[in-house]
Amino acid sequence: MGTLLLGIFIIVSLVNLLYFFSFFSFATTNNKNKLHPEVAVSVIICAKNESENLKNFLPAILEQDYPDFEVIVINDASTDDTLEIIEEFQKIDPRIQVVDVQNNEAFWANKKYALTLGIKKARNKHLLFTDADCAPQSKNWISEMSRNFQPGNSIVLGYGGYFQHTGSILNKLIRFETLLTAIQYFSYAKLGSPYMGVGRNLAYTSTQFYEMKGFASHLHLRSGDDDLFVNEASTAENTSICFHPDSITRSVPKNSFSDWFHQKRRHVSVAGHYKTKHKVLLGSFYIFRVLFWVLFALLLIFEIQPQIVLGILGLKLVTEAFVYIKAGRKLKENDVVWLFPFFDLFLIFMQMAIFIANLISKPRHWK
Repeated sequence: MGTLLLGIFIIVSLVNLLYFFSFFSFATTNNKNKLHPEVAVSVIICAKNESENLKNFLPAILEQDYPDFEVIVINDASTDDTLEIIEEFQKIDPRIQVVDVQNNEAFWANKKYALTLGIKKARNKHLLFTDADCAPQSKNWISEMSRNFQPGNSIVLGYGGYFQHTGSILNKLIRFETLLTAIQYFSYAKLGSPYMGVGRNLAYTSTQFYEMKGFASHLHLRSGDDDLFVNEASTAENTSICFHPDSITRSVPKNSFSDWFHQKRRHVSVAGHYKTKHKVLLGSFYIFRVLFWVLFALLLIFEIQPQIVLGILGLKLVTEAFVYIKAGRKLKENDVVWLFPFFDLFLIFMQMAIFIANLISKPRHWK
């Protein structure tokens, strides 16, 4: 029995290692200098009750060093003074275009409906999306993201991280989970199987949007304007990744665990609508992580070849550390990688709690 358990553990460990070896595709890649296509860009921001964040972060958009762009700011049926703030900015800068969305029974609290109206308002074919609580970390954000609209590319996946709060374990946990997610979607895109992007930093063409009939196939779902669209529309040929330091955006993280947990529930709720191959890929990644730790604990409890078991753990941790350190440097998340064994274990339990919570009830609103 002990030999069988050890054999299963070795197989599970190899699968875990294979996943992280696949992440080398992003961890070891380098930024390539690309000719700038100098395309006109429409930056699109959907804001719901975001008056304070617009005051803080919209100036960073307007200060971008790029010759030809407009900013479409969508007031998504806000109940605060978001619309008034947008209109004040518009008086100062004519590049701002306002879309004022009113709730209706068919599309109440549906961000996709609001975004569709914003896309229709855009005068440029190349669309760059971010959130109202996001700030580009460089004046070259538009330049670096749009640089990836090379011939044949209609989708650009960027990195949307979170601001660092010194001394906060929750902040580090949120940023680690964001880093792990980025490692996955960047790696799979590099390997020719893009499956998601994040609306905090995502670009695609209006041509691609209309070819997919917008969000029609998942308009009934409250979330997924970013990852479900990318999952449906992206291919190995039309998708590019952008991780240049100047292309990064950062947003305000949740400051309580319950708020973050609810946010992750909303994100996870749409994963069941991914393509089958992506559901299998992501589901297996989680299952084999769980199996590794369960089998590891059993083998140590029953003292079955502890030297071999600990040696395999060491190999696993070294491999993962290499990926996290390399990716963390690329995405400027160096300070969170050293706690990865503890965060990894915590996220396994949290994902299980999210799965159970979503079985009981589904998140209903994007905000």
